[in-house]
Amino acid sequence: MSQESTVPGEVVETETTEVPEPGAVTIVVPTFNESANVRQLLRQITEAVPARLPCEVLFVDDSTDDTPEVIEKAAQDCPFPVTVLHREEPAGGLGGAVVEGLKAATSDWIVVMDGDCQHPPSLVPDLVATGERANAGLVVASRYIKGGSRAGLAGSYRVFVSRGATWLTKALFPRRLHGISDPMSGFFAIRRSAVTAEVLQPLGYKILLELAVRSRPRRVTEVPFVFQDRFAGESKSTAQEGFRFLRHLAGLRTASPVARMVGFGLIGLTGFLPNLVGLWALTAAGMHYVPAEILANQLGVAWNFLLIEHLLFRERRRHRRWWDRAGRFALLANADLVLRIPLIALFVHQLDLGVLSATALALVTTFVLRFAGTEALVYLPRRGREKPARDGRTARRAV
Repeated sequence: MSQESTVPGEVVETETTEVPEPGAVTIVVPTFNESANVRQLLRQITEAVPARLPCEVLFVDDSTDDTPEVIEKAAQDCPFPVTVLHREEPAGGLGGAVVEGLKAATSDWIVVMDGDCQHPPSLVPDLVATGERANAGLVVASRYIKGGSRAGLAGSYRVFVSRGATWLTKALFPRRLHGISDPMSGFFAIRRSAVTAEVLQPLGYKILLELAVRSRPRRVTEVPFVFQDRFAGESKSTAQEGFRFLRHLAGLRTASPVARMVGFGLIGLTGFLPNLVGLWALTAAGMHYVPAEILANQLGVAWNFLLIEHLLFRERRRHRRWWDRAGRFALLANADLVLRIPLIALFVHQLDLGVLSATALALVTTFVLRFAGTEALVYLPRRGREKPARDGRTARRAV
């Protein structure tokens, strides 16, 4: 059985008896230094995909080794078209490579799978057929439903990280990921008509999460799969990729203005720590508390700027140079201090508020003004100055 989910949240079981004739499929394989695996992968695809299923394989390659050349030689024995898109600038990491493949695919169905042979190609016809039968827009190969297994994960540490990441993402996006038991899966099929590539902003290797949150198709279903052992080479999962994943999660969770405002406030609270540490160090060195407070405040400003750059406004940084963004942010943050005292006086004398109430109201007012100013003056694109999208220096070769 496969598990199906619809927008209202209903999950039903669908029988898998009558398998309809599948439509054409493009298999998108993002690769980074997988020269030892691609020949085996193409052999498995050749053996697994039936002749009745029109198929093409599209490698999107960010390699620094001879992977493209190996693909060209291995493709000579394939009964289906094989294409290599080699990117000189691997923007967005593996997720960015998949988006390039989604844009270039020409078939009705697109199957995304890894190039290390841990995703069994024998499941490709079932993914497409299940999508046709259930009239689904997205079919996820899941390790966490009956019949699936994560056996290919090497070591208890990777198992722990995978389960922790799955729990965290489902906790952050309970509605968007309802009915998806394995949002960390890199093996899935999606209808080309369900892809809205323009809204995707991938960072790292969890492209399914990006698709599910930003442009989730109306109907989703799952099929079980057994995660295989890597055929050759080493895993590309590193601590750096883990940090990119957390940044990606933060960016997805703060996509709405309200969520960004909450995140902006929480980051502002953390800025008190470097501020207080700086104030203590400067006054301990003998500096008068007034200039020490001014200088220490700049540490908090710098701390807040770095966090909102990477967690809240990552996708908008291209609209201005970093020094322009930093200067504008610092100006707004320091204007907050200058504006707060007159506001407190206004609230006390004009609204007859007590000092504590006036101070609290002034803090809320300046916070809202600073957030709105940061969005409008620091990170919104300048009118008429939007940079055209780069072509990414991608070389396409049919082999």
